[in-house]
Amino acid sequence: MSAAVLTPPPIAPSRSAVRAHRFTASEFDQMGDMGWFEGRRPILLDGEILEQGPMNPLHADGVTLVNEALRAIFGTGFVVRPQLPLQVDAYNNPMPDCAVVAGSPRTLLGQHPTTAELVIEVSDSTLAMDMTEKAERYATARIADYWVLDLAGRRLIVYRDPAPLPAGLGATAYRSQQALSPTDHVSPLAAPNSSILVNDLLP
Repeated sequence: MSAAVLTPPPIAPSRSAVRAHRFTASEFDQMGDMGWFEGRRPILLDGEILEQGPMNPLHADGVTLVNEALRAIFGTGFVVRPQLPLQVDAYNNPMPDCAVVAGSPRTLLGQHPTTAELVIEVSDSTLAMDMTEKAERYATARIADYWVLDLAGRRLIVYRDPAPLPAGLGATAYRSQQALSPTDHVSPLAAPNSSILVNDLLP
């Protein structure tokens, strides 16, 4: 009787040999077209698809107030885009709560904008991400004016002056960060003669 031949188990690849797939903004769009995100609120950060939770009423109210305030300021020559794609590079589509884009609705037909004059994120559960990961993506895209409306903290954080960090870090950040209270006023860089009371943005 011959001895059984033992087949060695397959060797799993080492962790260093395995790479996570980075989705491109184009692939992200194609998945949306195929209905993969039906009823969901996905964003694309550094090629990773993240799902935001359901929007609570307070967040929805903040988005509404922000967009109403901006529409009152920005007229012809600008488009106020609530929760629509902003493809800042090949691997990032952060879907901001509000973006003010230069041009008209017809100049944007058939394409996602890649930059904006002003981006605002309305933050409750996403505050940490909005102040770090998203801030870096917007700074890298050279978006000069980025605001985070902190609903729980009742404040508006204004980020400006994007610039590369010291050599070797491979990142870009905003050199100016200012936290404004409800009684403060702020003027968008793209509309310097207009003033918004922070409290008017807060639900």
